[in-house]
Amino acid sequence: MLVDRATGHLSQISLPNFDLTYSATSWYRDYISYCGLSEDGKTVYAIVAQVGRRKPILKKSVGEVKDDGKAAYECSTPTWQRQPVRVSFQSQEGQKLTFTVRGHAVDVVDDTAEEEGTE
Repeated sequence: MLVDRATGHLSQISLPNFDLTYSATSWYRDYISYCGLSEDGKTVYAIVAQVGRRKPILKKSVGEVKDDGKAAYECSTPTWQRQPVRVSFQSQEGQKLTFTVRGHAVDVVDDTAEEEGTE
């Protein structure tokens, strides 16, 4: 549910590919990030959506669901960074994916290039 603070109006928001089993959400301003599951239940996606937009601004495949029902990429709750606006998805095994959010677009951040520049 989304609450308009000025008017008190309640509205339902839809989260594409949201699944209670795989999705732990994290909010930053009007953006929400989570790991979602495909409609056929076979693929796990890293998703960033903006409230009020129909399609997610990021939907990247990060893994498959194995035959035993466990995802190959089980991610924890995504974390947000403010300057610049970035979201990081981290798997239980330590694999990390970071994306920069710019308005209605998302760019992949190359962590290796960033580390080389700080040395």
